[in-house]
Amino acid sequence: MTTVADKIDAKLVKDLREKSGAPMGDCLKALQETKGDIEDAFVVLRKRGMASAQKKAARTTNEGAVGTYIHAGGKIGVLVEVNCESDFVARTEDFQELLKDIAMHIAASDPRYIKPEDVTTEDLEREKEIYRAEAAATGKPAPVIEKIVDGKMAKFYEEVCLLEQPFIKDQSISVKELIAQKVGKLGENLTVRRFARFKVGAPDWTVSQTKAVEAAGE
Repeated sequence: MTTVADKIDAKLVKDLREKSGAPMGDCLKALQETKGDIEDAFVVLRKRGMASAQKKAARTTNEGAVGTYIHAGGKIGVLVEVNCESDFVARTEDFQELLKDIAMHIAASDPRYIKPEDVTTEDLEREKEIYRAEAAATGKPAPVIEKIVDGKMAKFYEEVCLLEQPFIKDQSISVKELIAQKVGKLGENLTVRRFARFKVGAPDWTVSQTKAVEAAGE
């Protein structure tokens, strides 16, 4: 049975990538949603802010604010730092709303990392070995096993990385897409720098920061 994805050729995805500046994966999804209509797909990307977000991703974010969220009668607390390019944007209602939404999401979803690149080598190798052993037990050939492992890792990132998780208030988009929408609206690059999550009675707490922060020794 031929699916919509099968009908989307690589050139069409590439053309949309060049037109929008959005990641290839996001272009493919948009084309699937619009059944291969590149103009409608571009509108989808614009609405999500992915096109403008990709173009602004390399811009420095040295301003921003720290947001807080207290949940469940004071049993869970979150601190999160979100950065932008100017103090003006940091004080806007849209930015403050994003700050609160991300803090609320962290309280509810308990991510361990901000993005896939931040996952430690130890965690990465441990998960891969587990998935590889599970796939090998099925007797499938090595190339198939590696594809299975790649699929499992994508799911792992979605479970533990803040930006990859489905947004708690709208499961149809990820936190990354939520931020991209705000980038498109505010016209500045926006990044999550670090966060901490505390739960009363828990043996430990979650503290995460991007590797860029670690490299700077902050």
